[in-house]
Parts: sequence; structure tokens; C-alpha cells
Amino acid sequence: MTLDIAGLSLLMGAAVGVVLALTGAGGGILAVPLLVFGLHLRMAEAAPIGLLAVGLAAALGALLALREGIVRYRAALMIGLTGMAVAPLGVRLSQLIPNEPVMALFALVLAWVAWRNLRQGRRAPSPVAPPSRRLPVCAMNPTTGRLTWRAPCTAMLGLTGALSGLLSGLLGVGGGFVIVPMLSEISNVPARGVVATSMAVIALVSVGGVLGAATQGSLDWAVAAPFAAGAVLALLAGRQFSSRWSGVRLQQAFGLLAGTVSVLMLVRAWGG
Repeated sequence: MTLDIAGLSLLMGAAVGVVLALTGAGGGILAVPLLVFGLHLRMAEAAPIGLLAVGLAAALGALLALREGIVRYRAALMIGLTGMAVAPLGVRLSQLIPNEPVMALFALVLAWVAWRNLRQGRRAPSPVAPPSRRLPVCAMNPTTGRLTWRAPCTAMLGLTGALSGLLSGLLGVGGGFVIVPMLSEISNVPARGVVATSMAVIALVSVGGVLGAATQGSLDWAVAAPFAAGAVLALLAGRQFSSRWSGVRLQQAFGLLAGTVSVLMLVRAWGG
């Protein structure tokens, strides 16, 4: 029975790693539903396992991107350290709040992610983007690749970290669905740099959530270890195909998948 659970955990982790490789941030939000439906875990049990897998896979992706020089590491540290400080609070809340409300909240977050992906997938890309006259809150110097740090920029980065850390600890998600749109909105960092920076933040924030869960005794290593191994191995394999399979179709497919899972989780939450 233990081998069966380990094998199933490995396969489910691999599915998360593939999605993470293709979307840059979407795999984490599917990790917890897989554990809830596949292994019938409670949210408080599934969340730290999903967070461990996503954190390790994101750390690997961030290291590879760091070698390419596209990670905005100072912004990642600011967001990540704030998230690490808040993540244990989310872990504690997940143990205090009943399973059904947490599952319903996760389903609503997943529904928002689905809606956002489907909406962006329907947008026709403009052949020539008009130049923006508005300077972003966190403007990047195109020559040095560094962000211009001002008080509003620091505040927005800190807010992003706090929100992603709270949701990471509470729901077991990496927080990429918060970090990517926030960084895209407040900065002019290119899309690849946003995703790479998001992965670095996810890796840092996951440390806080996983340590919080481990010290509070809510992390099942028999399931977590193979699940995390599958995610990391699949991420390495998936990176070979990410450039060929990325695009609008993939974004729409992920949106449909996320929407379907959100409905299933709402039904599960209401059904007790």
C-alpha cells in the first residue's frame, strides 16, 4: 500500500512539474487539488505537500533562469522575505479554519485564475504595442536591468510578498498567480523576467510555509518526498518542450482545466 501511494504521489508530482514548466506559474495551483482528489487528503494536509513540491521545482527553474541573467533578484528578495515572514501565519490559519471553507476559498482563487487565463487567451496580440507614457511604479532601467527603488515600489513589492505568503501558507500554492500579474502591472520587466522572478519568489516563500508546517507536525514526508521528486524531474523534462508548446492555446487549455477543477472543489466543499 505504501508503494502504491508513493507511486501515485510521484505521478501526480510529475503532472505538476510539467504544468509548471509550460506555464511558469500554473503548476502550483493544481498541486493541492491533485492531492485532495487523488489521495483524499484534507486541505491542511495537502497544502504543505504541494508547497514543498512547487517550491523545489520553482527553485530549480529560478537557478536556471539566474544563469541567464533574467531574474530581478533584489525584487525577488524583497517579495520573498516578506512572504517567508507571513507564510507561517497562513499555515496556522489552515489548521484553525475548518476544511470546507478553506477548500471553498481555494476553489474561488482557482476560478479567478481560470477566468484570467481565458480572458487573456481571447485577446488578440497587437502587432505594434503603443508606447506607454505612464512610468511604472517599479521602472526598470533597460541599460542596467535594475529596478528604480522608490517608496511606492517598495510598498507594492512588500504587499505582493505578504499576499503571496499568506495564500501560500493557507492554501499551499506557490503564489505565482499573484506575483506574475502584480509584477506585470507595476513594472516594465519583460515577460520572461517576470516569470523567472516569480519562480525565485515562490522558492523563497515556500521555505516559510514548509518550515511552518514541518515544525507544527502537519507535513507527511511519505507523500511529500515522492510528490516533490516527481515535480522536479518533470520540470527538467518539460523545459525541453516549453518553447514549442507555450502560447495562447496553452493558456486557454490551462484556464479550462483550472475552471473545471474549481467547480469540482466547490462541489466537494459543499458536499462536506
